Amino acid sequence: MNEVNDSEALEKKGVKPTANRILVLRAMIAAGRPVSLTELETIMETMDKSSIFRVLNLFVERHVVHAIEDGSGTMKYEVCSGADRCTISDMHIHFYCETCHRTFCFKHIHIPEICLPEGFAVNSINYMVKGVCPECGAK
Repeated sequence: MNEVNDSEALEKKGVKPTANRILVLRAMIAAGRPVSLTELETIMETMDKSSIFRVLNLFVERHVVHAIEDGSGTMKYEVCSGADRCTISDMHIHFYCETCHRTFCFKHIHIPEICLPEGFAVNSINYMVKGVCPECGAK
């Protein structure tokens, strides 16, 4: 993405495109997988942890990203592809490698629709598979 597209994407979600917000969005897109606050802090050496945290909280609130609990004790964040909100199609299956502690997206494996009893509404779905990734398995 370029700066204009990044700005437009944020504005569509009701987020003012400040320099820090654009930098965090770009870092997350470049990572190409769910990332933690600590990983973003390492990637973005020029931005402090509290600034990144504030941006992530705003992004979650405005549905720019969704948060994933992968069982590692650290929340991971992934950019939503939906125009307005994170949709069920954004809620694909994730894989957590218990060796290298990375989380991978399996976007081609969609989470099945869940029919809940009357009165219940789905806001998010977290489907996590844990094991060893191919890179760690080859070692």
